[in-house]
Amino acid sequence: MAAKTVADQLVEFLTRLGVERIYGLVGDSLNPVSDALRRQKAIEWVDVHNEEAAAFAAAAEARLTGKLAVCAGSCGPGNTHLIQGLYDANRSGSPVLAIASHIPSGQIGTSFFQETHPEQLFTEASHYCEMANSPRQAARILHNAVQTAISARGVGVLVLPGDIASAEAVDAPALGAVSTLPPVHVPQPQVVDELAERINAAGKVTLFVGAGVRGAHEQVMALAQKVKSPVGHALGGKEWIQYDNPYEVGMSGLLGYGAAFDACHDADLLLLLGTDFPYDQFLPEKVQIVQVDRYGHRLGRRAKLDLAIEGDVAATIDALLPKLTEKTDRAFLDKMLDEHCKKLEKVVDAYTKNVEKHTPIHPEYVASVLDHLADDDAVFTVDTGMCNVWAARYITPNGRRRVIGSWHHGTMANALPHAIGASCAYPDRQVISMSGDGGLAMLMGELLTVVEHKLNTKIVLFNNSTLGMVRLEMLVDAMPAWGTDRPSTDYAAIAQAVGIGSVRITDPATLPDQLRDALAADGPMLIDIVTDPDALSIPPHITGAQLQGFAMAATRVVLDGGVGDMIKLARSNLRNIPR
Repeated sequence: MAAKTVADQLVEFLTRLGVERIYGLVGDSLNPVSDALRRQKAIEWVDVHNEEAAAFAAAAEARLTGKLAVCAGSCGPGNTHLIQGLYDANRSGSPVLAIASHIPSGQIGTSFFQETHPEQLFTEASHYCEMANSPRQAARILHNAVQTAISARGVGVLVLPGDIASAEAVDAPALGAVSTLPPVHVPQPQVVDELAERINAAGKVTLFVGAGVRGAHEQVMALAQKVKSPVGHALGGKEWIQYDNPYEVGMSGLLGYGAAFDACHDADLLLLLGTDFPYDQFLPEKVQIVQVDRYGHRLGRRAKLDLAIEGDVAATIDALLPKLTEKTDRAFLDKMLDEHCKKLEKVVDAYTKNVEKHTPIHPEYVASVLDHLADDDAVFTVDTGMCNVWAARYITPNGRRRVIGSWHHGTMANALPHAIGASCAYPDRQVISMSGDGGLAMLMGELLTVVEHKLNTKIVLFNNSTLGMVRLEMLVDAMPAWGTDRPSTDYAAIAQAVGIGSVRITDPATLPDQLRDALAADGPMLIDIVTDPDALSIPPHITGAQLQGFAMAATRVVLDGGVGDMIKLARSNLRNIPR
């Protein structure tokens, strides 16, 4: 029997941790790890066609399951391909281990074939990155990378030279228990007391929430009820807070809608809960601001704070509620609910007026129909760009659906590889990639990955032959759109050529039936929908300079943006206002 190698030891350790698959692309320095995987049955090797997709897929799996996911790349270009997806994973808080194989250790520093310096390359895209120079050290670094990825909710990188990976393993006491359940963080009592004093003293309170309110829906609703506060959200908080929410006033930011911006600026106290919302231009400067976040390093980096609180949102609110005096004045809340409904009603025609006759098809209409047809527990993965807008405004959360995208890194081409990770993690769940044609074209080789692994992925392609978000950015900066148009391409034909079922939809009248049939089909499907390139969107708040720039540059129609079923929620909430 052959001696156990460092690569074998790595695979055994990951198996004990419950890792079910590793995404990657085989090659040279990674071969010892690939061979170790070949000789076992517990961990599946999911080979992709670009290591970038491997990192995205791992990021999606980790983000959806909350568990450690793993990707791997060979030396040199294999590592540099990983970097994009690892940036996304690290910035989205996804616990991912990256196995970055390296050239032979004796050749490091000699400008050897494919030499890079991965321990430098991955530093900004990870919380931990170290290179192993011996079998014993490899075990310690593996443990540290895994534990850091889990605890810091991000990327840990093991840089592993091929000769070290194939070396005989040594006894590794470092590969012991790993903490997989993070502790609950509760602020110090005096901090909670100060927060309660500020809330009790404030006349008008607004809650603005992000992805950090996951698991805290009940607590946020209880807080909003007690202090009669409107609740706005960032894109990352949408899926966790918008459903069953009688205090909903929409989303702020570049993709926003409704009254969230006004609610934040008109309040006496703005309470930021679990959000690392990056667009400080949408945050008020003359309002008292308190921020609560599980990760203390995020506090105050977006706005000047009057009180900074490190703690889990649910635990903080649980400690806070008994100290609050219930407010009785609903005037501010009711005003914001009314304003929110009016803003949505003002723009609702953007997706309802003549949509069954308009060609090319309104993308808003596509997103609205998709929202109605998708499963109640569907997983949506969303390309950066205008697909972000359509998902933000039309996909209705319900506490069971998931909507993920490259919210923080903002890279193109994320939707399809994210969907690959989601489909691998949840093979019996409906996974829908909301892809733009620009993003799909960038990593189109991953269609082959979908075919090879027989993934039940539905790729809904918003095919407008332009880079819509870039066009909008140019227009608001008074620049005529240039370099944004792309050739009209029949992606349905490409999908058929590689073995994926497909349909091309050009008639809005037949869209609902064709989309329903495609979503219900067995196996992967590419649904190529030719959409209007002129359907752009503007934020709910735009500066005078931006408006002037747009007016100077615009030669096409820009819609204010529809809102799908959210208008129903807004109207329903208005009915709850005491008369």
